[in-house]
Amino acid sequence: MMITDLITRTRTFRRFNSQKPVPHDLVTQFIDLARLGGSARNIQPCKYMICSTKDHCSAVFPLLGWAGYLPHWSGPAKEERPSAYILCLLDTDLCDNADFDLGIASQNILLGAMAHGIGGCRIASFSSALTQLLHLPDNLTLKLVIALGYPAENVTLVDPSEKGDIKYWHGDGNSHFVPKRRLSEILLPLPLKS
Repeated sequence: MMITDLITRTRTFRRFNSQKPVPHDLVTQFIDLARLGGSARNIQPCKYMICSTKDHCSAVFPLLGWAGYLPHWSGPAKEERPSAYILCLLDTDLCDNADFDLGIASQNILLGAMAHGIGGCRIASFSSALTQLLHLPDNLTLKLVIALGYPAENVTLVDPSEKGDIKYWHGDGNSHFVPKRRLSEILLPLPLKS
């Protein structure tokens, strides 16, 4: 698969086939892709935990926020829930902030997942109860949850409305629409004088 196709197909999925589990060894491979990505000053402060049993996934699910632009949607129905999560942690013994590292790592995870037909959703909206549930040592801080599963929705990229609205929405059935700004809107001329 060409990289352009892979990037285009790597969308944020929020509805999954909960009856089709994501193999644990594949999730481990995705974390290995995160490990291979760049790291500021090469500190490599991100750590990961895999949540893939039904009981663990059931405990994590209600502690997550799912879609800020869909306020009347409480998240995936029971049969559409993720079958695995990657919990992304920051080791504060190594540094205080790793936002760039986490962006690189999570994109590597999602690209690797999509190469296997597995969709994902980055979730930074979670209850503090999730941190309590994990019993983390003082040096580890939960920064991001990546939900994984085989997609049960079709995500389509569209142009923003004439007013420039970039809010995503659900359509009929299992369709989800995501406005993306045009290249001409984001590629600016370099204002250097000769």
